Amino acid sequence: MRRRPTALSCSTLHRMIEEATVDAYNDEEQASGFLTMIQDHLPCSFTALVVGEPVQVVGFDFGEPYETIVMAVCRRKGKRYKINVTTLEWPGPPPQGAEWIEAYRAWLRGT
Repeated sequence: MRRRPTALSCSTLHRMIEEATVDAYNDEEQASGFLTMIQDHLPCSFTALVVGEPVQVVGFDFGEPYETIVMAVCRRKGKRYKINVTTLEWPGPPPQGAEWIEAYRAWLRGT
């Protein structure tokens, strides 16, 4: 697997989850906190892999109709796609700010 998760400690992940979800009262508000952190910390655009194919990540948004799924807005061969951000893999070192995707994954797992 090419995801190459960052080596974040549990305490770092917990701190990041707390930072993203502070003052959030439900799952939608907590997911909104992660969307904000990901948008603020991952400068677009960058290359990622989706099912082994290179895509250009040009932004982040919510999935529809569920506003708890953070999506990567990707461009490939002139078309735009929304892909669940947790499925992104890195062809090399993770981009700056990718640790927020790891924190979002941990939040989804309930850790």
